[in-house]
Amino acid sequence: MRMIWGFLSGLVFGLGLVISGMSDPAKVLNFLDVAGSWDPSLAFVMGGATVTTYLGYRLAWRRPAPALGTSFDIPTNRSIDRPLLTGAALFGMGWGIGGFCPGPAFTALPLLAPGTLVFLPAMLAGLWIGARIKARGFPVLKGASA
Repeated sequence: MRMIWGFLSGLVFGLGLVISGMSDPAKVLNFLDVAGSWDPSLAFVMGGATVTTYLGYRLAWRRPAPALGTSFDIPTNRSIDRPLLTGAALFGMGWGIGGFCPGPAFTALPLLAPGTLVFLPAMLAGLWIGARIKARGFPVLKGASA
């Protein structure tokens, strides 16, 4: 039952990405181009997502446990360290260069656009390489936590 709900949630999320235009890299790149052909429409998509998330969390935290689980899986690490900043920078650069976030890249895959066919394998390779680097032990700066 949990897999069915996960599939349906992913399907609704993917449809939302396609309907909102987030799977179109040109629309995303125009949103990021504030000095050129700026398209502010994705700000409304992000604003709507923020409000929905805020309300959803307020409702979820009132429950003793998730609907399909025994307890909430809440991260305990709150440190801002080098791996976090490096990952955020790489994510931002990939989004700015390719015009894709990981979710929208997968929703754009059926279109078989050349940019998608280059971006997705590169993203998956980066995830694989990142996991290998993390498994080996990421070097930590003095005074920073891992």
